[in-house]
Amino acid sequence: QVQLVESGGGLVQAGGSLRLSCAASGSIFSINVMSWYRQAPGNERELVATITSGGLSNYADSVKGRFTISRDNAENTVYLQMNSLKPEDTAVYYCYYKSYLPIMEYWGKGTLVTVSS
Repeated sequence: QVQLVESGGGLVQAGGSLRLSCAASGSIFSINVMSWYRQAPGNERELVATITSGGLSNYADSVKGRFTISRDNAENTVYLQMNSLKPEDTAVYYCYYKSYLPIMEYWGKGTLVTVSS
């Protein structure tokens, strides 16, 4: 079992910044991927950014150049630095963990980000 606890969400004005954190605990395997997804009201959950245990990252086109994903493997924590926030970034942000040996995946409960115009 892996537990994921997100923090750092809140209310921010457009153009502002927030930093989300996701702390993982439990049976963490060395080869894994951690990601941030988001889901706005009425929309499907979408991938925002992902980072491998080796540090390779990928981003949704809508956040490239504004968001940065990073991780601290020693602390089993992944971060999402969000800059130049827009009202359309408003959503619940979820942390996601997937290991490959063995294959396991888990979701956090989410943290709400609200960007006011």
